[in-house]
Amino acid sequence: MSIAERIPQSNPVTYDSGRPALLIGARQRPLDEVGAMLAGAGVRVAGSCTIAESVERLDLQVSVGFVWMDCGNEWPGDEVLERLSGLAESGTAVVVEIGGGLIDPVVAALTDPGIQILVDPGPVDRAAALSLAIAGQAEPARVSDVGRDNAVRLRQLSDEVGRIAVSLARLSTVPEGADRPALVGREFTEVPQLEGEKVRAVIRARRLRARFFDEELFADPAWDMLLDLLQAEIAQHRVPVSSLCIAAAVPATTALRWIRTMTDAGLFRRRADPHDGRRIFVELSPAASTAMRQYFAEAGEVAGL
Repeated sequence: MSIAERIPQSNPVTYDSGRPALLIGARQRPLDEVGAMLAGAGVRVAGSCTIAESVERLDLQVSVGFVWMDCGNEWPGDEVLERLSGLAESGTAVVVEIGGGLIDPVVAALTDPGIQILVDPGPVDRAAALSLAIAGQAEPARVSDVGRDNAVRLRQLSDEVGRIAVSLARLSTVPEGADRPALVGREFTEVPQLEGEKVRAVIRARRLRARFFDEELFADPAWDMLLDLLQAEIAQHRVPVSSLCIAAAVPATTALRWIRTMTDAGLFRRRADPHDGRRIFVELSPAASTAMRQYFAEAGEVAGL
């Protein structure tokens, strides 16, 4: 029995002709949860298939507006990821769930900003991703006619998911139309010299706080990633995406959103690994590097704490 057939049919919803969703993956429980969320949000689920069947299914599907793929720790294959990239470029909402071991190759393959990548997600991560995907769709709402009781249920669901998405968006995205640049426009006559040990000491001090306080009290992934990349730059080390996610000290899904945001803001630069096409390195942009070094020079001994 398919995922779509197992979704509870109580309080039936009448949909318009909007493009349906396709669920891809082998693990039944995550896709069941996603299917139920989609149905509750008024998105028609056209069906489901395994990763091995996905290329053929996507080729046969006349129209699809939403694709959710659960990879777990299974590499889906270049052909599948190419199909997803093409769909995202054409406006299809795409969400991909992966295990932590796939961060580097999947991020390297899926570069379209419309694709959300979730790392070992829980229900809250999935709900937020669904809300963000629906909010980003240019199409009209897919629900055209609902009963009164079902409308109340959908509004409650929408409100709850919306609150989650807004909180996540505040932490992981630059507000649309924001007029404040990520870097303050300052002129630097020279770039100060900086010892790597000073940056490492700051990072150690920040990590030491976790011995005395809950880490969530001090979650600051943007600053932690800036420090990590600065230390790597001084040591002339390259930092893959997976390592930077660890340095961010937040869940990997949140870290990936921050990396995308910082890249869009001109603070980070992505470079392909010339020896491995399935890996991306992240480094500070020249402007961000100069600003960090000047910051340490002006802040003195208390820099970064």
